[in-house]
Amino acid sequence: MSTDRKAAAISATVAAFLVLISSGCTIPERNSGDASAAPTSPAVAAPSSPAASTTTQVASTLSESFDELRSTLAGSVGVAIAPVGTGADVVTLGDWTTGPAWSTIKVPLAIAAVREGDAAATTYAQPAITRSDNDAAEHLWELLGTPPVAAKAVADVLKEAGDTTTTVQQEKVRPEFSAFGQTQWSMSEQVRFAADLPCLPQAAPIIDLMGMIALDQQWGLSAFDGAKYKGGWGPDTAGGYLVRQLGVVNSPSGQTAIALAVQPKSGSFADGTKMISQLAQWLTQHSAELPGGTCH
Repeated sequence: MSTDRKAAAISATVAAFLVLISSGCTIPERNSGDASAAPTSPAVAAPSSPAASTTTQVASTLSESFDELRSTLAGSVGVAIAPVGTGADVVTLGDWTTGPAWSTIKVPLAIAAVREGDAAATTYAQPAITRSDNDAAEHLWELLGTPPVAAKAVADVLKEAGDTTTTVQQEKVRPEFSAFGQTQWSMSEQVRFAADLPCLPQAAPIIDLMGMIALDQQWGLSAFDGAKYKGGWGPDTAGGYLVRQLGVVNSPSGQTAIALAVQPKSGSFADGTKMISQLAQWLTQHSAELPGGTCH
């Protein structure tokens, strides 16, 4: 065999070997280092979900622009994004990662209560979601049973949506606030819940209410036309506010789940809502880059 032919043969062998390696090395971001990842709920048809490489590309595309915005915000911020669909990969940005759920937990709470079939649940769900009424949310909690039973019912909704790590708080850790509102809910798990929310049985009435938020709470994700969202906010023991929001918005490629959180350096609620609105407005400017999915 001539020298040229030997070189060509070697090149072909090396190329085939590289193709073989690359075809077996893609690991979904969700399962990387996560031994507790749960299988898709059999009650829901498997929705579409992008490959890990797409998620990595989204993170890379948004990262530089986010860093520019982040430099203008005084405080801790977090953004989590995922396409709608069971088992979706998650993109996270920012330095805020976990904390009290506050009123964002009212979404799975309302779903759990409505599933009980009590007509009162629908009556209480409306103000609990649209106005974030705390008394109405407490009634939903009581409809579910004793605190341990209620906590399990809400946790079951989270698990059904792929959040297998969050433990719903069943006892009041701060007397002036609800037990469930003090649930520690991470950004990544919250957005996984939001990503599967449209796919959950009997969630539609609650999602509809998330599109009827009271005017004084239409900040943040309200920047997206047709957004379904729920906010939550409250002070830490020093009086500084955490402001959170979860929701599902329309994007060119489908539906996108988003979770936002801010802790302004000033500690004020007004600054928190302003910052979270800046994050949402920034996302609208990058809507074409958001990963989209659907339930089918």
